[in-house]
Amino acid sequence: MKNNIFSILCFSLFFMSIGVYAQENKAETPKSATATAADLAKKLANPISSLISVPFQNNTDIGIGRFEGTRNTLNFQPVIPLKLSENLNLITRVIIPVVSQYNITGVGQSEFGIANSTVSTWISPSTSKNGLIWGAGPAFLLPSSNKYLGSEKSGIGPTIILLKQSKGLTYGMLVNQLWSVMGPTVDVAEVSSMFLQGFLVYNWKTGAGVGISSENTFNWISNSNNSYLIPSITGLTKLGTQMVQLQIGPRIPLIFSDSESRPDFGVRASVVFVFPK
Repeated sequence: MKNNIFSILCFSLFFMSIGVYAQENKAETPKSATATAADLAKKLANPISSLISVPFQNNTDIGIGRFEGTRNTLNFQPVIPLKLSENLNLITRVIIPVVSQYNITGVGQSEFGIANSTVSTWISPSTSKNGLIWGAGPAFLLPSSNKYLGSEKSGIGPTIILLKQSKGLTYGMLVNQLWSVMGPTVDVAEVSSMFLQGFLVYNWKTGAGVGISSENTFNWISNSNNSYLIPSITGLTKLGTQMVQLQIGPRIPLIFSDSESRPDFGVRASVVFVFPK
């Protein structure tokens, strides 16, 4: 019951942000909503820009563990900016992973469901100084619907992002630390984990770009670490009247403390629906 209340509060914060954002934009005219491809690419490279976006990010990993399993993770991760004052923005991002896996827990075994979701909120200055941008705030962990796909614990912790943009180049780092605060106490491990992401992206004036990122997850309870290196290419286009960004690239496994969870290789592809002001 406490887990359900915790989840409802987190999602309420997110959807309240959507509502306020929509009210703010009612006064905008169609002409004010236009933006150049270069401007959009620059904002999309910044995870805490004042741009509403709805990414669908698909990760496929093959050859996992001794059973040569496969896992597909579709991350639905909308980003909603909210203007708090003349100088401050509140950026809210939800990540909901829908996971389908086969031959992971045993030969011929399959699991499907929602893994641990996260709600991240950053308070960030509305203007950058010398291209330097930062944001800080709380992050919330929502429990998984399937014990094989994630923890049944809810959690909370800090999240920080720091980046710089200059002449088409964006580089920076995002980090969050989560600790479990409620959930089952019998046969369910506590949560204490850190996610660290470094990223570097270069965008041309056409909106096309190349980038590379690293994703590292540290589990302090089991003293383990999983790391990926992800090169990618991106481009902006339109589906009808809807502006979208397309991304594709390999997911290269680097460090895996648990060999049973290490894939042989993986692929990431994403579609980002963009809604410029």
